[in-house]
Amino acid sequence: MSEESRREVRAGLEPSLARLWRYALVLSRARDVADDLVQATCVRAIERADQFVPGTKVDRWLLAILRSIWLNELRSRRIREGRGFADAEQVLTTDGAREIEMNTTASAVLRAIDQLPEAQREAVLLVYGEGYSYAEAAAALAVPIGTIMSRLAAARAALAKMK
Repeated sequence: MSEESRREVRAGLEPSLARLWRYALVLSRARDVADDLVQATCVRAIERADQFVPGTKVDRWLLAILRSIWLNELRSRRIREGRGFADAEQVLTTDGAREIEMNTTASAVLRAIDQLPEAQREAVLLVYGEGYSYAEAAAALAVPIGTIMSRLAAARAALAKMK
């Protein structure tokens, strides 16, 4: 089982990198911190690959590891507000008129989402950004499904007021 776990984890790392980075950026709000979180997640996943259950979803397991690392960092040091903040316009690329329009809209959405409390940002990213079901998001965040539903409802209400 251990060798099969290691193979699945290694095979699942590269396809999950973009998703991990987006999640890390939403949590940390800083590109350099997101990079470090993804790297730490990959290292921990490789070190603990024997803990992965073959046949389950590697990306879900990796997101849980990333979140655990982030929470441990939060507990060990205080994050200064605004330090290393990545503006949505800098994160998105612009190439051509259609892309500019899409990125302008995406940038506005990201700025609005960035104003939400962290718990709501996480729920929005997992459900709307990554396509998780409510149950999968609840499992990833280790909260009841009702909490996910509540966070999403609160996020939608807050976003509607921002229009």
